[in-house]
Amino acid sequence: MKIQTVLPELVTSYLPARPREAHKYHFGRILVIAGSRTMCGAGFLCAKSALKAGAGLVYWGLPASMQPSFAAALPEVITLPLPETPGGEIDKSALGPLEKLIKQKNISLAVIGMGMGKSGLVYPFLTQVGIPTLADADALNELAAEKTDFSVVDFSRCIFTPHAGEMARLLGKQAANDAQTRLEQVTLLARRSGGVAVLKGAGTLVCAQDCVYQNPTGSSALAKAGSGDVLSGIIAGLWAQLGSAENFTKQSALKAALCGVYLHGLAGDLAAAACSEYGVLAQDIIAHLPGAFTALKAGKL
Repeated sequence: MKIQTVLPELVTSYLPARPREAHKYHFGRILVIAGSRTMCGAGFLCAKSALKAGAGLVYWGLPASMQPSFAAALPEVITLPLPETPGGEIDKSALGPLEKLIKQKNISLAVIGMGMGKSGLVYPFLTQVGIPTLADADALNELAAEKTDFSVVDFSRCIFTPHAGEMARLLGKQAANDAQTRLEQVTLLARRSGGVAVLKGAGTLVCAQDCVYQNPTGSSALAKAGSGDVLSGIIAGLWAQLGSAENFTKQSALKAALCGVYLHGLAGDLAAAACSEYGVLAQDIIAHLPGAFTALKAGKL
């Protein structure tokens, strides 16, 4: 199977339009479900990245005990205190309130999994709610733990963003440590799920409908805790806009994933130029995302 390189011209052609007369409801409404008592930063990074990527509205469901702190830290996001377990993870009883919110607020898509631990909410949400969803981190681990039969649940409007270890658990394989195995595994996940598969790492791969793309941007600067949470937020923010304009299909999901991995890597490159590859933090990637958009649209690559 031939791998195509994600070129800046392709990304520019896929970027969502920003009509001058538009308002926030034109650009999608995202529900981020993420965090636990010890890992709430993951949801913070994802929610902030989604807004920085251009989403119109972002809601963030997190453990109730953490909500006051993060509502103050990220005032642009609407935070939702959810019931939690004694261990500080979101309780499965949050499913009902979240389904109600999705209907009331006309939520466009969900992002779930970052920092959630073994929350009992993850699997019911993924298999019962049925809205376009980006699944990352602990959502992927939960799908693996449940030995999910992808032929039973419709995941065609989903984006999966595993790193090599999460991919191996999902597929019941050994973690890929060479280019050929990475290609085989990202293709297999896309085929099994019917959705879009993103295999993170150096030369991130994106696959849908037997088309595979490799991202050329990024460096070891991105090999830092929180970088994947930022990527999930960027992809979700772009998909919220593209889906609102074109409908939430596999094609708009693929466009969002391709734009997202490229811009995430480019923002990391800009951050590395300022901070060195050693010193880039996840929030530095977010801070340099506007510069990545500007450089891409100006054709300065």
